[in-house]
Amino acid sequence: MQENRQDLRRDVRQGMRRLDIRHTPVAPTRTQHLPAGGEIDAHRHDDHQIVYAGRGVVAVTTDAGSWIAPATRAIWIPAGTVHRHQAHGDVELHLVGLPATPAAPLDVEAPAVLAVSPLLRELIIAYTRTPEDDSPQRLRLRAVLLDQLTISPERPLHLPTPTSPLLRELHEILRADPADNRSLGELGRQIGASARTLSRHLRGDLGLTYPQWRTQVRLHHALILLADGLPVTTVAHRCGWSSASTFIDVFRRTLGHTPGSRPSP
Repeated sequence: MQENRQDLRRDVRQGMRRLDIRHTPVAPTRTQHLPAGGEIDAHRHDDHQIVYAGRGVVAVTTDAGSWIAPATRAIWIPAGTVHRHQAHGDVELHLVGLPATPAAPLDVEAPAVLAVSPLLRELIIAYTRTPEDDSPQRLRLRAVLLDQLTISPERPLHLPTPTSPLLRELHEILRADPADNRSLGELGRQIGASARTLSRHLRGDLGLTYPQWRTQVRLHHALILLADGLPVTTVAHRCGWSSASTFIDVFRRTLGHTPGSRPSP
């Protein structure tokens, strides 16, 4: 299993090197519109970057997995990380570039999803809408923004990319139909593996149980469907929850708000 994982990671790295990856040393600070389905292709910066969708949902993907953020979350992208963005719904994208210095507000080596308080939301929006302003007022705004980032808790909205071939096959089944309620044993028979083998791979590869992983897959899909404007009840059933109330409860426990609520503009 360890050898397979190393081989796959090597193949991913080689594949990423073959891509035409843009290198933009300075991470931009700006507001940018992305239409539904719009993308920013694979690139990297020498700076850290905060990615926030004031409207819609943005997904950031690396070779390690996907991070997704509605308007109550932002994504921290460490310097040097090859990543790409995808818009779900009509996205108002706010990007904040931060130099990779010891004074950076977060000491996190992998992308992370951060909680965005109402205050932090307004700071990000105000700061990214005047990127060319070097006034003392904007410097004070930046200082408060950095203070707020240092106290923003991480939230579990990471969908890791499996390296195990068996888990990759299982992942494709769940991505194609998140409402598939078959047991791990039933799915295992389809791909030629026992439930025990798949459980062992999940713990070793992703550090998750099957129910935990399936919930992450479903929540990611649910955020995308909600961004596309589907009703909560429809999203609940399409993603495999037995009722809208069960979906709402899981969503609220994970994101801190109900799926029907939206931050005010």
